[in-house]
Amino acid sequence: MRFAPGVRKWALPLLVGAVVTAFLVPPLAVVLLGLGLFALWNFRDPERHPPTAGIVAPADGKVSVVREEGDQFRVGVYMNALDVHVVRAPKKGYVDGVEHSPGANRPAFSKESEKNERVDVDFGLFEVALIAGWFARRIVPYVHDGDSVAKGDRLGHIAFGSRADVLLPPSIDREHLLVQEGDTVRGGETVVAEIPSDDEV
Repeated sequence: MRFAPGVRKWALPLLVGAVVTAFLVPPLAVVLLGLGLFALWNFRDPERHPPTAGIVAPADGKVSVVREEGDQFRVGVYMNALDVHVVRAPKKGYVDGVEHSPGANRPAFSKESEKNERVDVDFGLFEVALIAGWFARRIVPYVHDGDSVAKGDRLGHIAFGSRADVLLPPSIDREHLLVQEGDTVRGGETVVAEIPSDDEV
């Protein structure tokens, strides 16, 4: 199993603590072991196989936002603590900018979470936002200005509860959307919108 960067910081102290306390305070060891395994689960990074056509979800979880912003649609995906927290590119593109913004620490499932700490990855015609949750508030972007990414490539990781948004290209109309609020999606694989052109990858 592949893991996202930062897993040692969270999981290793808990697992070592479980071993140390196993014979001294067994109940505490059980708690530490459970927390360590939970951290490993949260940092898992499985392989994904994007479809050829369409724009895919940026992350695993439940669609919490579908709304129009000017001439573009935003699709937001809320990741609970058990979802994979690696954020992926919804389509191919070139990174025009990566901007980190400090912010609040509101729960990622709330509307106010848009004011949380975030990293915005600008691809020109579309954007991906990595929004931190209330607990860890740690975002690790993997891409930089000028990078070229393919659909489904890893863009970064958000520790524990969080949210990932994609601001779709202006060419995407409501009729092209394939998801609605409440739908469950799989990052890098679930198609959230059709592309009304020949640029399908």
